[in-house]
Amino acid sequence: MKALPAIALASLTSACMNTRPHDEPTKKDASMHLGNFSVSLNVKDIQASKAFYEKLDFKQVNGNVDQKWVVLQNGTTTIGLFQGMFERNMLTFNPGWTPMKETLNDFQDVRELQQALKARGVELKPEADEATDGPAFFMLVDPDGNPILVDQHVPKPKH
Repeated sequence: MKALPAIALASLTSACMNTRPHDEPTKKDASMHLGNFSVSLNVKDIQASKAFYEKLDFKQVNGNVDQKWVVLQNGTTTIGLFQGMFERNMLTFNPGWTPMKETLNDFQDVRELQQALKARGVELKPEADEATDGPAFFMLVDPDGNPILVDQHVPKPKH
Protein backbone atom coordinates (compact mmCIF):
# COMPACT_ATOMS: atom_id res chain seq x y z
CA MET A 1 0.00 0.00 0.00
CA LYS A 2 1.38 3.40 -0.98
CA ALA A 3 1.81 5.93 1.87
CA LEU A 4 -0.24 9.11 1.71
CA PRO A 5 1.67 12.39 1.38
CA ALA A 6 1.80 14.27 4.71
CA ILE A 7 -0.52 17.06 3.45
CA ALA A 8 -3.15 14.55 2.28
CA LEU A 9 -2.90 12.65 5.55
CA ALA A 10 -3.28 15.89 7.54
CA SER A 11 -6.34 16.88 5.48
CA LEU A 12 -7.90 13.44 5.88
CA THR A 13 -7.23 13.42 9.64
CA SER A 14 -8.69 16.90 10.00
CA ALA A 15 -11.78 15.98 7.99
CA CYS A 16 -12.33 12.84 10.07
CA MET A 17 -11.89 14.69 13.35
CA ASN A 18 -14.36 17.38 12.31
CA THR A 19 -17.17 14.99 11.44
CA ARG A 20 -19.82 14.29 14.03
CA PRO A 21 -21.43 11.01 12.93
CA HIS A 22 -23.53 10.56 16.06
CA ASP A 23 -25.34 13.87 15.79
CA GLU A 24 -29.00 13.73 15.02
CA PRO A 25 -29.79 15.18 11.57
CA THR A 26 -31.35 18.59 11.48
CA LYS A 27 -34.45 19.50 9.47
CA LYS A 28 -32.34 21.94 7.40
CA ASP A 29 -29.90 19.20 6.42
CA ALA A 30 -30.93 17.79 3.02
CA SER A 31 -28.41 14.94 2.97
CA MET A 32 -29.37 11.35 3.62
CA HIS A 33 -28.61 9.94 7.10
CA LEU A 34 -28.54 6.15 6.91
CA GLY A 35 -27.91 5.60 10.62
CA ASN A 36 -25.55 3.42 12.59
CA PHE A 37 -23.09 1.46 10.42
CA SER A 38 -21.80 -2.08 10.80
CA VAL A 39 -20.27 -4.75 8.63
CA SER A 40 -22.02 -8.11 8.50
CA LEU A 41 -19.54 -10.86 7.66
CA ASN A 42 -20.42 -14.24 6.18
CA VAL A 43 -18.14 -16.54 8.18
CA LYS A 44 -17.24 -20.21 7.71
CA ASP A 45 -16.80 -21.02 11.42
CA ILE A 46 -18.60 -18.77 13.92
CA GLN A 47 -16.47 -19.99 16.87
CA ALA A 48 -13.15 -19.38 15.08
CA SER A 49 -14.23 -15.96 13.80
CA LYS A 50 -15.54 -14.87 17.19
CA ALA A 51 -12.29 -15.97 18.88
CA PHE A 52 -10.25 -14.07 16.26
CA TYR A 53 -12.12 -10.78 16.72
CA GLU A 54 -12.02 -11.15 20.50
CA LYS A 55 -8.20 -11.09 20.16
CA LEU A 56 -8.72 -7.63 18.63
CA ASP A 57 -10.67 -6.65 21.79
CA PHE A 58 -14.11 -6.94 20.23
CA LYS A 59 -16.74 -7.94 22.80
CA GLN A 60 -20.02 -9.74 22.11
CA VAL A 61 -22.98 -7.37 22.55
CA ASN A 62 -25.74 -9.41 20.93
CA GLY A 63 -26.50 -12.71 19.26
CA ASN A 64 -26.16 -16.39 20.00
CA VAL A 65 -23.27 -18.59 18.89
CA ASP A 66 -25.55 -21.65 18.95
CA GLN A 67 -27.81 -19.87 16.43
CA LYS A 68 -24.68 -19.09 14.37
CA TRP A 69 -24.78 -15.28 14.68
CA VAL A 70 -23.15 -12.76 17.01
CA VAL A 71 -22.63 -9.02 17.05
CA LEU A 72 -19.28 -7.79 18.35
CA GLN A 73 -18.22 -4.27 19.23
CA ASN A 74 -14.97 -2.45 19.88
CA GLY A 75 -15.80 1.13 20.84
CA THR A 76 -18.17 2.38 18.15
CA THR A 77 -17.03 -0.22 15.60
CA THR A 78 -19.54 -3.01 15.10
CA ILE A 79 -19.09 -6.32 13.28
CA GLY A 80 -21.79 -8.94 12.84
CA LEU A 81 -20.65 -12.53 12.29
CA PHE A 82 -23.16 -14.77 10.51
CA GLN A 83 -22.56 -18.41 9.58
CA GLY A 84 -24.73 -19.74 6.76
CA MET A 85 -27.28 -16.89 6.79
CA PHE A 86 -26.33 -15.07 3.60
CA GLU A 87 -23.92 -15.53 0.72
CA ARG A 88 -21.79 -12.38 0.85
CA ASN A 89 -20.42 -9.88 3.31
CA MET A 90 -22.85 -7.00 3.69
CA LEU A 91 -22.84 -3.34 4.70
CA THR A 92 -25.56 -2.66 7.26
CA PHE A 93 -27.12 0.65 8.32
CA ASN A 94 -29.59 1.08 11.17
CA PRO A 95 -31.65 4.28 10.99
CA GLY A 96 -32.65 5.58 14.41
CA TRP A 97 -29.73 4.06 16.34
CA THR A 98 -26.46 5.33 17.72
CA PRO A 99 -23.50 2.90 17.71
CA MET A 100 -24.53 1.91 21.25
CA LYS A 101 -28.05 1.00 20.02
CA GLU A 102 -29.60 4.01 21.73
CA THR A 103 -32.70 5.27 19.94
CA LEU A 104 -32.43 8.77 18.48
CA ASN A 105 -35.31 11.19 19.06
CA ASP A 106 -35.33 12.35 15.46
CA PHE A 107 -33.99 10.54 12.42
CA GLN A 108 -34.80 9.74 8.82
CA ASP A 109 -37.21 6.83 8.80
CA VAL A 110 -36.37 3.83 6.62
CA ARG A 111 -39.42 4.57 4.45
CA GLU A 112 -38.22 8.18 3.85
CA LEU A 113 -34.80 6.87 2.85
CA GLN A 114 -36.44 4.33 0.54
CA GLN A 115 -38.52 7.02 -1.20
CA ALA A 116 -35.43 9.22 -1.67
CA LEU A 117 -33.40 6.37 -3.16
CA LYS A 118 -36.20 5.30 -5.48
CA ALA A 119 -36.54 8.93 -6.65
CA ARG A 120 -32.81 8.80 -7.50
CA GLY A 121 -33.37 5.69 -9.61
CA VAL A 122 -31.84 3.18 -7.18
CA GLU A 123 -33.34 -0.31 -7.41
CA LEU A 124 -34.36 -1.77 -4.05
CA LYS A 125 -35.16 -5.41 -3.46
CA PRO A 126 -36.87 -6.15 -1.18
CA GLU A 127 -38.56 -2.90 -0.23
CA ALA A 128 -39.96 -1.75 3.11
CA ASP A 129 -43.76 -1.68 3.39
CA GLU A 130 -44.53 2.04 3.28
CA ALA A 131 -47.97 1.49 4.86
CA THR A 132 -46.30 0.58 8.18
CA ASP A 133 -44.66 2.74 10.83
CA GLY A 134 -42.75 0.13 12.86
CA PRO A 135 -39.43 -1.55 12.24
CA ALA A 136 -38.73 -2.23 8.55
CA PHE A 137 -35.90 -2.79 6.09
CA PHE A 138 -34.91 -2.63 2.45
CA MET A 139 -31.89 -3.82 0.50
CA LEU A 140 -29.89 -2.62 -2.46
CA VAL A 141 -26.76 -3.83 -4.22
CA ASP A 142 -23.80 -1.67 -5.22
CA PRO A 143 -22.25 -1.89 -8.73
CA ASP A 144 -19.77 -4.53 -7.51
CA GLY A 145 -22.49 -6.81 -6.17
CA ASN A 146 -22.05 -5.91 -2.50
CA PRO A 147 -25.38 -6.06 -0.67
CA ILE A 148 -26.42 -3.13 1.51
CA LEU A 149 -29.06 -3.64 4.18
CA VAL A 150 -30.91 -0.65 5.66
CA ASP A 151 -32.54 -2.21 8.70
CA GLN A 152 -34.51 -0.05 11.13
CA HIS A 153 -35.27 -1.73 14.46
CA VAL A 154 -37.23 1.11 16.07
CA PRO A 155 -40.59 2.72 15.26
CA LYS A 156 -40.88 5.69 12.93
CA PRO A 157 -40.02 8.93 14.78
CA LYS A 158 -42.87 11.21 15.75
CA HIS A 159 -42.26 14.53 13.98
